[in-house]
Amino acid sequence: MPRRAAVDSPMNSQAVSKLSATLPYVAPFVLFALITYCGPLLSLPVSIVYSIKTVAVGALIVWYWRSYADEIRWRMDLPAVVAGVLVFVVWVGLEGHYPQLGSTSAAAAGSAPAYGNVGFLVVRMIGAVLVVPVMEELFWRSFALRFLIDSNFKNVPLGRFAWFSFVAVSVAFGLEHHRWLPGIVAGAIYAAVLYRTKNLFSPVLAHAVTNLLLGIYVIEGGHWTYW
Repeated sequence: MPRRAAVDSPMNSQAVSKLSATLPYVAPFVLFALITYCGPLLSLPVSIVYSIKTVAVGALIVWYWRSYADEIRWRMDLPAVVAGVLVFVVWVGLEGHYPQLGSTSAAAAGSAPAYGNVGFLVVRMIGAVLVVPVMEELFWRSFALRFLIDSNFKNVPLGRFAWFSFVAVSVAFGLEHHRWLPGIVAGAIYAAVLYRTKNLFSPVLAHAVTNLLLGIYVIEGGHWTYW
């Protein structure tokens, strides 16, 4: 009886409720990171690793879609497209003008055979343009921005501005990347796009435009270190 009472306690029920609300936003991001870091440990080819995480994370987003479908209202947003182009310009334009966190050159060199495969390039672009923007915006701009305002983040309206969450998430988003400086700028711009529309589709669109342009830039010019 005491054990049953503990399971049914309001505190446990609240913890379960928080977990169920959080998982749809955090699980795709964590899964993407785990596959990314476990791939090299298992000596898997980059083409296999990226294909697995693209399919797995994409499937997880679809599985949880009902949890955040009302936050992503599909509509054309020209300012968001312009913001995406601006981030691309900053990302490439700052190259060589600041110290990076680590280097992607070794990874790029090892990935050269994969990047010669047209099929893999298609998968890489699908992941970068359709999966990664949704996964990252769900985690950073929908979950993290609100969680730093209130741990019951669902109680915070999407796109509510607060200086602490804005700065902290922008910096954390930047530090997630080797190119941390343009990453911080990108995080701030994507957040500003969300604050303007209160619609997660807008930063997803901006992020997708950035990644599309960067992907074209990488493939056309052979700038593999960006990937």
